[in-house]
Amino acid sequence: MSTLPAVARISDPPTVIAGYALAIERALQHKGVDSVRVFRIAGLTEAVSNDPLDRMPSSRVAALFKACVEVTNDPYFGLTVARFIHVSNIHAVGYALMASRTLMDFCLRLERYFAVVSQSAVLRVERNEREVTMRFRHQTMLCGETEDAFSAFLMRFMRLLYRPDFAALRVELHHSCPQPGPGPYVDVFGVAPTFDHDESALVLPAAAMGETLSGACPELAQYNDKIAAEYLAKLDKKDVTARVRATIIEMLAAGDCTRRKVAQEVCMSQATLQLKLAQRGTSFQDLLSETRRELALGYLAQRSLSVTEVTFLLGFTDASNFTRAFKRWMGTSPTLYRAKLLRDQDA
Repeated sequence: MSTLPAVARISDPPTVIAGYALAIERALQHKGVDSVRVFRIAGLTEAVSNDPLDRMPSSRVAALFKACVEVTNDPYFGLTVARFIHVSNIHAVGYALMASRTLMDFCLRLERYFAVVSQSAVLRVERNEREVTMRFRHQTMLCGETEDAFSAFLMRFMRLLYRPDFAALRVELHHSCPQPGPGPYVDVFGVAPTFDHDESALVLPAAAMGETLSGACPELAQYNDKIAAEYLAKLDKKDVTARVRATIIEMLAAGDCTRRKVAQEVCMSQATLQLKLAQRGTSFQDLLSETRRELALGYLAQRSLSVTEVTFLLGFTDASNFTRAFKRWMGTSPTLYRAKLLRDQDA
């Protein structure tokens, strides 16, 4: 059986989702190595859990990878682990990503819920006409194997959803190049990475990011988005933005999602809520509008829902209010947006 350190549900040191250890175990077994022995070398002695709220400290992951590299004598062991990370190892986030409508949708969804997967880095998505960049700002000293494993997993995941020959334009890694050279990275990313950067980054071609994916399932994506938002709020109760977003999602369909009601739900006064959100660079109205926009795009992709039903699911009192808001967000009406979306899906 897999082994893990004692896990914490909410902790100050950066943590990663505990199910990540399952992929490391499978990679060791693939190489014919006794995974229990290696885990013990790293000081990990407890049974693994796939509960997304059970966590491993990032420092323990680094110790585990160090032991793996020493036992296997493989400086590219992180790339091997990437082949054994399954969507279930990142729970609802993985299933939501799998159901994404486009690769751009995939990137933005991962940006939103990345803290469920790992608190060791902060992901931000940057875009221009030619490139979309997934940039990871490290919050702690990450070992190179962790960086390799997750970057390679993302490329493998996007190829599975889009096309087997999908390649990055550039790959920037924080760690130094292993002594034998960059050859194995070219096979994984389709391009030779550069090393010793301050941050990690996957730079992707913008032209591919808006194409509808064959496995797109808005209902599944939205269902798992809600679960991921709840995990995010539970994982860090200090994160008022995550808590408010999760509460908004829960209350919208009731048609009574006001700042007063949300403040009561998160056990704050309205003034305190406003202050704490301002400290995070946002406001209740901004979060309400942003959440409604994200939900609207998902609902409109569901053929079974009429525009009127979407209106009330988003907490609008009538269709004209929803239409005005949607035009502000997307520059067109929800009816025209849906017609084009469904034409593209049927093409």
